[in-house]
Amino acid sequence: MRLGNLAGRAVVFDGDSAIDVELASGGRFPADPGALFQQWSEFRDWYGSAQAQEGRIAVDPEQLGAPSPRPRQVFAIASNYHGRASVVAGSDELPVIFTKFPSSIVGPHADLPLPTASVDWEVEIVVVIGKPGYRVAAAEAWDLVAGLTLGQDFSERELQLGGPAKQFSLGKSFPSFGPTGPVLVTPDEFADREDIELGCSVNGKTVQRDSTARLIFPIAELVSRISAICELYPGDLIFSGTPSGMGMQMTPPQYLEAGDLVESFAPEIGRMTTRCTPVAG
Repeated sequence: MRLGNLAGRAVVFDGDSAIDVELASGGRFPADPGALFQQWSEFRDWYGSAQAQEGRIAVDPEQLGAPSPRPRQVFAIASNYHGRASVVAGSDELPVIFTKFPSSIVGPHADLPLPTASVDWEVEIVVVIGKPGYRVAAAEAWDLVAGLTLGQDFSERELQLGGPAKQFSLGKSFPSFGPTGPVLVTPDEFADREDIELGCSVNGKTVQRDSTARLIFPIAELVSRISAICELYPGDLIFSGTPSGMGMQMTPPQYLEAGDLVESFAPEIGRMTTRCTPVAG
């Protein structure tokens, strides 16, 4: 299943059109994409058996929003790809985990107001939680996952890393610093859910390209190790880490400027486009 947020309504994509969840279910399931995760198991069972033809609508990609627009919790993982120069080191027991505050989450085609001259890109595969879980074993972790989507962990490097007190969460939580989308893809739709290609380009030049097969802590391990400490809730997000190729790794460092176009892609999920703009005022 490919689930989307179309102008604030939950839809399932079917070819070039989409099926409105509330209309197709006769009101059994809500139009609100965020509320739908509270009934995720029932919704999956219903959609898998239903011949949903009612509520079919045309799709305007510019109206797509974040698949999980109001997560209670947003976790993010630092330095989680083999071959990437580490910013901070984790341990064998736990990677370095921080949060992006939920106010930073936007859809796949939102503009990015640049607060400073040191904003960097970080393309990621994002896990969307579909069932609550606490102290979940890695062998059972995929059962909690509603699906995967694409994300950018945009980062203001001076605030994040430049001062004596490194502010990871604040440096990654400016408005529009967490675009996600264009759709949520359920795990059964992937050819191999452990090997998902992703990448990023800036003004047409590819700067990042890798696969989740090279994650140090795979998705099931992330879900398990986070849930060992924090209970996970439906709609929560886990940004699973970014591969090498960030602007701060270049010589000299290269950061985003107003007018730049950032394109994020995962062939099995889709593409996001982000246009960088000056901060208003």
